[in-house]
Amino acid sequence: MITAFILLRVEYSHLVEIAETLAKTPNVAEVYAVAGDEDIIAIVRGTDTEAIADVVTHQIVKIPGVKGCRTKVALRRYS
Repeated sequence: MITAFILLRVEYSHLVEIAETLAKTPNVAEVYAVAGDEDIIAIVRGTDTEAIADVVTHQIVKIPGVKGCRTKVALRRYS
């Protein structure tokens, strides 16, 4: 199983709706509103990087109010 962290910048007035939509999206395991350069972090899990890419490119970036995202793929889990 591959884990990726999707760091999203969103229109702040739509943050709650975006977070709720993300939480209902298949393969999205967790969603957090965060402080800092990004507004939301979503943890996505898939069988391979193609599954992660599909979630990001076909679902997440198409949510109204999402201004951009960066994807970080986990290499190793320590806990």
